[in-house]
Amino acid sequence: MNLAISSTSIADAITAEVPTARAENTQFHIFRPNISGEEHYAMEIGKINRDQPILVRIHSACFTGDVLGSLKCDCGPQLHAATKMINDHGGGLLIYLNQEGRGIGLANKIRAYSLQDQGFDTVEANHRLGFEDDERDFQLAATILKEMRITNIKLITNNPSKVSTMNKFNISVAERIPLKVGQNKNNLRYLETKAKKSGHLM
Repeated sequence: MNLAISSTSIADAITAEVPTARAENTQFHIFRPNISGEEHYAMEIGKINRDQPILVRIHSACFTGDVLGSLKCDCGPQLHAATKMINDHGGGLLIYLNQEGRGIGLANKIRAYSLQDQGFDTVEANHRLGFEDDERDFQLAATILKEMRITNIKLITNNPSKVSTMNKFNISVAERIPLKVGQNKNNLRYLETKAKKSGHLM
């Protein structure tokens, strides 16, 4: 399927089959910004039935967790579990947004880690670096969904902000599906902070 996002934020797309270890029947879509900025990706897994709410995961890039297997967060386990969940379901979509470090970038995320080593929690560290709790823009995911003709979803998330953003931009969330994986002794405080200060439903 040849996709093109409207001129509001992103344009053009490249699509190819990319079988993966957890989802062999996968179409990989690349969405490019209109002028400048990061590319964003969508993994169309299995067969999508647009007559029913489609199982969707909106995942933000985490180099340390997704690629290196860092134990300081739960991102890697969430990515892998969501991919398997969608594949086992028979079809759905995983949107991968290049918004590293909740939108502050890799270098600043490592700076925040350094502050956490000094005793600050993840929210306090972001504030000391001059950032909000969360700098991500989930409207990008809503735009991608609309361009893929998906407007009714079941959203795999612990983050109510993703649900409210989808609803705000006319993506109906029929169900929120929790994703509770990846807790370990190294990220326990991080997960507690996400629940207490960021409203995540852990």
